[in-house]
Amino acid sequence: MIGNQIHTVGDLIDNRYEILRFVGEGGMQQVYCALDSVLGREVALKVPKNSSAQKRFKRSAVVSAKVNHPNVAKTLDYIETDSSPYLIEEFISGKDLKEGLLQQLGIVDPYLTAKILHYLAKGVAASHSAGVIHRDLKPSNIMFAGDFNLSEIKITDFGIAKMAEEEIVNAVEGGESSTSASATVMGALPYMAPEMITEARKAGKPSDIWALGAMMYELLSGQKPFGFGLTVIRNILEDPAPQKPKFIDDKLQFQSLGNELYSLILECLDKDPVNRPTADDLVQRCEELCYPVVERQLGTCSDLHPTWSWGKISSDNGETIFFHFDSVYGNKPTLGSRVCFSAFPGSPYQRAHPVVVIQTATPNP
Repeated sequence: MIGNQIHTVGDLIDNRYEILRFVGEGGMQQVYCALDSVLGREVALKVPKNSSAQKRFKRSAVVSAKVNHPNVAKTLDYIETDSSPYLIEEFISGKDLKEGLLQQLGIVDPYLTAKILHYLAKGVAASHSAGVIHRDLKPSNIMFAGDFNLSEIKITDFGIAKMAEEEIVNAVEGGESSTSASATVMGALPYMAPEMITEARKAGKPSDIWALGAMMYELLSGQKPFGFGLTVIRNILEDPAPQKPKFIDDKLQFQSLGNELYSLILECLDKDPVNRPTADDLVQRCEELCYPVVERQLGTCSDLHPTWSWGKISSDNGETIFFHFDSVYGNKPTLGSRVCFSAFPGSPYQRAHPVVVIQTATPNP
């Protein structure tokens, strides 16, 4: 073991899976990219970090294997060795929503948020149809590929979430006086439904819907709907629904879709689980949303005319793109700002819409 890593590069697991690199870890497990020497493909190899997690790893594998959908990471194998059990999943070459989107953009425009909600709703609907509840949906459990184009969006850790639930519930039962909340708990609380707090171990399908609403609110606003830290427990139970993200009504171009998304979010964040839409309802509602799926590009704000409310972007592929401030969602760019945008035909320059500034400041937890 190097540092806190259970495995090192080159380790061979069960004479089949060769460790290629360490990917990351959560409260329950460490994740490695490994080579499946039999099928010649890269896979995600997950290993529990402690004996408590080991006890539930097989059950977790059985649970997650029930779900088969393009927006859910596929469980490929489960093995047990003398040292530990292992869960093998398809490897998604990308980042999670927290690291790759929220920490990069800070705020996400309604078009991209609608696409994310649509894909996640389909994945959750498939899992609920199979009788599987995630219990721990949060940005770090959503993987995507294709950079800001999000060509693939997949939910991970369906099985592992059941193990995390016990740790989360124990912390909740300890209340705000608890001093032993782990990273798992602190990361889960902002997306936890009220019934998981008041009725310990009573997570149901509506709990997953609440988590979807909480994540979508964070994307649109850049803020968690009820804050973060242990005080979020009281906020979730007592506070009214979060206010509409201010950027939705700032620009006419974002109002229609933004308000539709906010309405869906409020339904998902209804404190009574009976009143929340089902995942199938969400899929249907998302299919009625009008959002473009246009390639996202990166560039640098190279020219600004604040008096006339327009500017130019030098795209990374060498083109000059015109934009108007009315197409900016979130904070306005300054000269030299890195931006993410879609481009549409125009003369003499293509037109950028929407435009979102890539932030460099340290994000909120």
